[in-house]
Amino acid sequence: MSTENIKPTSSHCPNCQHSLLGAKSTSPSSPSTPLRNIHSAFGSPSTLRAEEEVVIVEFGTRSLRVGFVGDPVPRGFVTFGPEQSRRVGDFRAWQADYQHDWRKRATGKDWGRNYELWKFDVRGLDLGLVGDRVERGLREAFTKYLLIDSKPRRMVAVLPSSMPLPLLSCLLDTLFSRFQPPTVSLLSAPTTTTVAAGVRSALVVDLGWSETVVTAVYDYREIGSNRTIRGGRMLVEQMHKLLKRCITEEGGKRHDEGGNSDEYVVSFDECDDLTSRLTWCRPAKGSHTSQQKPDALPTVQEQDETDMPGSYPEDESKGSEVPLASTSPPITIHPTFDQLSEPCESTFFDLQRPQSEFDDEELPVHVLVYRSLLQLPMDVRAVCMSRIIFTGGCSNVLGLRGRIFDEVSQLVHERGWSGVTGKAVEQLQQNPKLKRRGSRQASEGPSGVGPQTGGGEEDEVWHDAANAAQEKDPIEEQLRKAGRITPGTQGGLRCVESLGPWSGGSLVTQLKVPAIATIDRELWLQQGAAGASRPNEVDIKTQQRQSMGAGGLMRNASAGSNWTLGVWGAI
Repeated sequence: MSTENIKPTSSHCPNCQHSLLGAKSTSPSSPSTPLRNIHSAFGSPSTLRAEEEVVIVEFGTRSLRVGFVGDPVPRGFVTFGPEQSRRVGDFRAWQADYQHDWRKRATGKDWGRNYELWKFDVRGLDLGLVGDRVERGLREAFTKYLLIDSKPRRMVAVLPSSMPLPLLSCLLDTLFSRFQPPTVSLLSAPTTTTVAAGVRSALVVDLGWSETVVTAVYDYREIGSNRTIRGGRMLVEQMHKLLKRCITEEGGKRHDEGGNSDEYVVSFDECDDLTSRLTWCRPAKGSHTSQQKPDALPTVQEQDETDMPGSYPEDESKGSEVPLASTSPPITIHPTFDQLSEPCESTFFDLQRPQSEFDDEELPVHVLVYRSLLQLPMDVRAVCMSRIIFTGGCSNVLGLRGRIFDEVSQLVHERGWSGVTGKAVEQLQQNPKLKRRGSRQASEGPSGVGPQTGGGEEDEVWHDAANAAQEKDPIEEQLRKAGRITPGTQGGLRCVESLGPWSGGSLVTQLKVPAIATIDRELWLQQGAAGASRPNEVDIKTQQRQSMGAGGLMRNASAGSNWTLGVWGAI
């Protein structure tokens, strides 16, 4: 058969999508990858990473906590001490025979000052040294815990609301000049503690290092604050007095150090460690832990029959062994279990002295909490008293939170919510005849308003308007029946646990909630603290129109010239 009559027919390849008639080459085509269109609302991944990396820093008197926004707990915890002042290459602390000579700096009030970042009394405080220590602590946290570079990132600072303006200016100068963040947002520690507890209103009791602060927060606003000097520093001082007394009893005049009561015989580092590990608080006398039903059988102490009856008093008086290495020479003391509760008892309560001898800045903690609740309006007090939050370093002392709560409960039970105290009030409460006489004298006058009886005598029924039941509102009753009003817990004393101020600041920043104050770097470097306006001078409507999207706070902060320092600028 001849091949000349064969004509090529038209066919299409399903893979190549072209005709065989038009093909000039019979070689197969190379595979090609189709183009894919990537649609992303965020753009580059690096941009998303830079936007999410917001560093949250909580500043305290003796430490700072750092971490990223969205984390439940901080990633780094940096403390301040004399080790930060060590020169580069000084590795004497790791030598076996090294002994730190702490007595050279333990003169007067300098005992323990190297372990503090600042003090609220800024007179004579070296603010430049405070800035250098803050920079060193943050760089150590960034390198050791966060593992990030020196690229500028937004920062959120969680601060106590009572921080002085010179300290705040020193912190902001350090952050803007040495870490170069575009913006720094300021959050209040009591407010973020309330947020971390999952409530809108609370009474925050901050048992801090230098003082104890009781702050009332209502709908995320601070409406009242009271403070006392009773805090961690006083607790360590009382613990040192106990250790010095035990050293004197154990070693006699050999360890009396010349009899000087103001001289320190134990290093601050060792005394602070023993305070955190051994100090405990006794329960209140009328608390449920110490009460026992009158019809219950007395508790019998178990003891072994083989033991000698005379061995128990010796063991109880001897106590536990506590070795002290910083004394000269080293000694082992034996404080009893009851003696270890004396520092906490004298620091936070001091029940041996009457309340009339205390100044307003040195009130016991339970009295301060009671007066803080007493100063609040009735509706605010009903909400805050059911949401008491204990925070701070001294709140970890065993039994301290329960003791304060029991003491406040006893004060409320004895005095009620009346600020008038004294013998006359006690007689009025105990004698009902004085109540009737007082009501009769109050009703007598030129315009008698009391109802008259048939015999001409006034109605002697005592009407206690303060404790009278509240009249029911028909509208609220209808809303409550429809399920639109959820009754909240109020009117009774109750404690609430919180994750702390840092966790609250992380949650607030993650939810894009506007901070109390957002400061732009360029405006701060140009104007400083003098460029801040008063909170009442800022247009609230303009602040509410700010975008909460990605980078919205930075653009609005740099665009507007009206900025404030919040509660810190109003002091």
